[in-house]
Amino acid sequence: MTPVSDLSVGGHQDVPVPAAGDDGEAARVSRVDRGLLTVLTAGGERRVSCAGGLRAETAPAVGDWVTLRGEQVLRVLPRRTAFVRTAAGRGSAPQVVAANVDVVFVVDALGAAARLRRIERYLAVAWASGATPVVVLTKADLCSDVPAAVAEVAEDAVGVDVLPVSAVTGSGLAAVRDRVPAGCTAAMVGPSGVGKSSLVNALVGRSVAAVAGIRGDGRGRHTTTARELHLLPGGGLLVDTPGMRELALADGEGLAATYADVADWATGCRFRDCAHRTEPGCAVAAAIDRGELDPARFLAWRKLQAEAHRQELRADARARAAESARLRALHRQRRTRPGH
Repeated sequence: MTPVSDLSVGGHQDVPVPAAGDDGEAARVSRVDRGLLTVLTAGGERRVSCAGGLRAETAPAVGDWVTLRGEQVLRVLPRRTAFVRTAAGRGSAPQVVAANVDVVFVVDALGAAARLRRIERYLAVAWASGATPVVVLTKADLCSDVPAAVAEVAEDAVGVDVLPVSAVTGSGLAAVRDRVPAGCTAAMVGPSGVGKSSLVNALVGRSVAAVAGIRGDGRGRHTTTARELHLLPGGGLLVDTPGMRELALADGEGLAATYADVADWATGCRFRDCAHRTEPGCAVAAAIDRGELDPARFLAWRKLQAEAHRQELRADARARAAESARLRALHRQRRTRPGH
């Protein structure tokens, strides 16, 4: 197996040209470990650190293209796409999980009742990333009726392909690999315990991710501790990510695609500002009454809309606080200058 060691390896054909005046070389981040980065350059793999001037909100993430000077990252180059998570909580700031990815594999497990609301949440973030989402249902060997389980998820995951797979039997692996051809980068996201690490190992063809069983309480164990790029046999790249116990929306950008059916019904409402509660002529309520729209799906859409609105308000508040802090620091700096 060829290691991911330099930019000549498959999946790195789109090396960006650093901006004029950067006076540095391009590299791609393959792993982040507490401020130290593993990057891929034309000369091979290197360990580098971040320059002190980089702000927290522009910190490099796995998949980022950066410019280097010596053993330091000068700046992060503009991202094509980014899967951004926000952990639940008042003080949580958005965090880039993976950058410059073409496909986001939203992973969940078969063998139990489909967790449609959780899949919808991940799909909303995946659509907002700018990449193409694909639902991957693992542990197909534990499911007694795979076609029925896939059909249930596919009916809910509007406009998204749903692929069943088993890391044990190898069933479905080729279909997943086909989504990551040479020159393509995919990210695998999902909660702990759904079989992401086993799937990564099966796709790569060797053990690159630790695997652990389910805990006694039925919850998954966190086996992947850092995000990392892996090279697939066909030349594509796969970002493995740790399980996410919490995933809040950073904004509402992906909701229209995730709930395209609800959005379509809403266009038929009599009033443009219909809240879909008790307004006359509400097409969404009518669809629910006719059994054409699952009320649980509608409530999930409304819940995520409210959550996205709260996150957007918090982002605005953080931006205002950061600007105030910058102005205060500038004012203090001017007062301490000689002659002031």
